[in-house]
Amino acid sequence: MAGSVNKATIVGNLGKDPDLRNIPSGAAVCNFSVATNERYKQGDEWQSKTEWHNIVVWGKLAERCNQYLQKGSLVYIEGKMQTRKWKDRDDKDRYTSEVNAFIVVFLDKQGGRGQGGGSQDGGGDGEAPAGNSGDGGGSKDDESFPF
Repeated sequence: MAGSVNKATIVGNLGKDPDLRNIPSGAAVCNFSVATNERYKQGDEWQSKTEWHNIVVWGKLAERCNQYLQKGSLVYIEGKMQTRKWKDRDDKDRYTSEVNAFIVVFLDKQGGRGQGGGSQDGGGDGEAPAGNSGDGGGSKDDESFPF
């Protein structure tokens, strides 16, 4: 293979309300976490596993996420994985891995905090690819959500 690919696709539910801030340059940045659920059978027992993904969104898309999303909202995310280095209070290096999202599609029938549909930066029609049911491969009942 001649190159490499850094692409993340997530379909899941927000674990808490989005956090919108403006950095010193004035750019909007929105952070939230998304839970994905996996169900699998181990012997005769069904098991479930929840993974949490940190998401960061920039600019106008960040503002729309803050306006329309809330805890529990179902979203489709496309972006790239990135790891940030930062210093804690004890001046020790820390690292955070997150998805830098460039497409966010609101999959709930009604937008969380207001009326809204899909939203993205860049081209495309704002719809998630066909075949993504948003249930993470598991059950669609409310019991499969970790909150």
